[in-house]
Amino acid sequence: MYNPKAFAVEDLPHLQQMMGDCRLAVLVTHGEHGLQASHLPLLLDTQQGPNGSLYGHMARANPQWRDLEAGAEALVIFAGAEAYVSPGFYPSKAEHGKVVPTWNYVAVHAYGCAEVFSDAQRLRDLVGALTDRHESARAQPWKIDDAPAEYIDSMLKAIVGFALPIQRLEGKRKLSQNRSPADVAGVRNGLAASPDPQDRALAHLIPEQSSKE
Repeated sequence: MYNPKAFAVEDLPHLQQMMGDCRLAVLVTHGEHGLQASHLPLLLDTQQGPNGSLYGHMARANPQWRDLEAGAEALVIFAGAEAYVSPGFYPSKAEHGKVVPTWNYVAVHAYGCAEVFSDAQRLRDLVGALTDRHESARAQPWKIDDAPAEYIDSMLKAIVGFALPIQRLEGKRKLSQNRSPADVAGVRNGLAASPDPQDRALAHLIPEQSSKE
């Protein structure tokens, strides 16, 4: 992605945290039928490979897994907090008026080639781990063993799993770092006062101090 130095994130633990914070990713491939994309929950294992590895599954009826099986390079997009930035947030608007709208956001792009698998036990372990991740905070978390075994077996036959060692990572935190400290504070305060929770989430990521690059 286009990634000016002021916004680039290169620290591996930070990149992995950004991926881990994203509950739903977009898997993009290009194969025999052109570009394909699927929205998928993924697991990140930070200990597998130099950059970590991603694990997920998709419906067997989804033709995209055949792109992975054929060895196509995949792009996985993790989109974090994002917000529209109004020129009205900038104190410099009153000074010279030379301001325009923009968008602040956090994102990570992960690249790699995946291994596709259909082994029932491996799929069960993956589905169980994904379920535990998203159920663990509930008062009465659902477990894969709560469903009849034969039903789970039939559902596992309808999916395909994949493991994607991350070969390359690109991270971006566009948080108005290219603006003056006063404008950065204006953006932070403007978003923090917004009724939109997405705006407020982005505001929390903007540092108290930022120097103009």
